[in-house]
Formats: sequence, structure tokens, C-alpha cells
Amino acid sequence: MATSASEEIDILAKAKRILGPDYTPSEDEPYMNEKQQNYFRMLLLEWKRSIHHAAGQTLHALQDGPIREPDLNDRASSETDWGIELRTRDRQRKLIAKIDSALRRIDAGEYGYCEVTGDPIGLRRLIARPVATMTVEAQEAHERREKISRDD
Repeated sequence: MATSASEEIDILAKAKRILGPDYTPSEDEPYMNEKQQNYFRMLLLEWKRSIHHAAGQTLHALQDGPIREPDLNDRASSETDWGIELRTRDRQRKLIAKIDSALRRIDAGEYGYCEVTGDPIGLRRLIARPVATMTVEAQEAHERREKISRDD
């Protein structure tokens, strides 16, 4: 029923494995060339497919019926597990919107460039977080401003 934390962390790694070892973007080639764009497009599409598959499994499990644990402690534990599962699916629903946005940026030729500075985000960052929209430096500055405004 409940998805393990390691499975959630691993979803992007699984998508990368499905793409196979045939190609990995390299710093030795022109940035965001057609091959790199295709790599990230396929990675994002596979990631999205994996999320939809996991959501379908959750929906199927929910349709199997209500929790029928006779023991109150077992029922509470099951309800907690369902709550965690549903929160995870909600986060993934939001992630799908980010994936769709990244796919639109690939189509527009804007993928891989910081939305704040216009600088290349960098392959290592995009491989680790394909939905990234800012360079590490711009992201850190954004988070500092966010923290300062929260503290006020």
C-alpha cells in the first residue's frame, strides 16, 4: 500500500536506467545540443510515466475497499500510511506540472538556461534535477531572499 521512501527517491534513477547507458550528456559537446535535448526529453517523459504508473497503483489500491483492520491500533497505522501515500501523490502531481513545464521549455529552446540570469544551468545539475529552472547560485539567492521575507 504505502510507497517506501527509497522507491520515491529512486524514481528518477529508475527513469535513467530505463534510458540505458547508451548516452549521457557530456561537457565535451555543445551545450543543449539536439542529443542532450532528446536525452532530457526522454528522461522527463519516462519520469512522468513512472509517476503516473505509481498513481495508478495507488488508485487501484484505494478502490479495493476501505480499511478493515479490527484492531484500533492497526487501523490507525493503516490510516497514517494512507495519509502519507496520498501526500506523496499530491507532491508528485505538482512535480508533473514541473515536468510538463520543462518539456515546454525544451520545445521552446529555453531548457537548460536559468530563468533569472539566462546562464546555462549546467549538465550535472540538470542530470540530478531535470526540472531545475535556475543555476545553483540563482537558486541559493532565491532561497536566501525567501528565508529573509519569512523571518520578517
